[in-house]
Amino acid sequence: MTFSPPPQPPAPHRVVALLQPPQSTFLLACATEVFGDHGTTIAARYTLEVCTEHPGPVRTQGGYDLLVTAGLDALERADTVLVPGWQQPAGAEVPQALVEAVRRAHGRGARIVGICSGAFVLAAAGLLDGRRAATHWARAEELAARFPAVRVDPAVLYVDHGDVATSAGSAAGADLCLHLVSADQGAAYAMRIARQMVMPPHREGCQLQYAELPTSGPVADSLAPLLEWLAGRLDQPVSVAEMALRSQVSARTLTRRFTEQLGISPGRWLLDRRIAATRALLEETDLPVETIAHRVGLSSAVNLRRRFHEALRTTPAAYRRAFRAGEAGQASQAG
Repeated sequence: MTFSPPPQPPAPHRVVALLQPPQSTFLLACATEVFGDHGTTIAARYTLEVCTEHPGPVRTQGGYDLLVTAGLDALERADTVLVPGWQQPAGAEVPQALVEAVRRAHGRGARIVGICSGAFVLAAAGLLDGRRAATHWARAEELAARFPAVRVDPAVLYVDHGDVATSAGSAAGADLCLHLVSADQGAAYAMRIARQMVMPPHREGCQLQYAELPTSGPVADSLAPLLEWLAGRLDQPVSVAEMALRSQVSARTLTRRFTEQLGISPGRWLLDRRIAATRALLEETDLPVETIAHRVGLSSAVNLRRRFHEALRTTPAAYRRAFRAGEAGQASQAG
């Protein structure tokens, strides 16, 4: 009788951040908090490195230097190349060495991610031509003017094309990084990281809610109390009329507030939360689909399968097999 060796655990996904002076410490920290070392509380599935065009001290916007010892050749080993900002004056050209290094990494299959103004580096490399892209709302016009082939969307928090992704300003970088972790490793793993960061795994809305307004006016009532109330009742059917009654406004007013503050309808928000809860239960439990459907308020296995396929273009069973297989590989690695 022959015994086959246990399967080799997958190698950690290698993320390499490309730094340029003056480096934004906050944008780099967004990547570090998501892809960095989480200690013994969360299994390591990523490694994070930093590199720069000219190794040595890299000046930061925080008033101190970072000692970066790796050059652009580090991008040749990256599964994901991350550009945490491009803090140069308007009109400044991206160095050709950076452009060529990013193009080479993309050409061999690495995912290229631009956080905030990092989109300028991706645009200079031609990776955003003909595609939607996000950047900080204050630099959206500049990006569109300098790179007219890029379809700049000043409203969204992030845009993910699979091989290329961009985010809006500052904290939206953490939103994008958590989204990428969810796509790579599953919603439950991303949720554990988000919980450690004390932030939601998916933040609703668009960045225009943070842009400077041309005129002052009344601030719309916050939806936070209603969203918290809904999050605790995913297993119960809740209509828009009931949401409106809870908020003591008309259904029309409630819908308008959702559109203005979150960019989606009340029903869409609730369905998205139910799909997210379904994903976590499929990844972390062996509960039957029928039981999960009742737990997340989708009433039946038939309805859950239909809604799940509409959202993710796969079935609950296929999703569970894919991510539970990933968990098994990580368990082998831990053992």
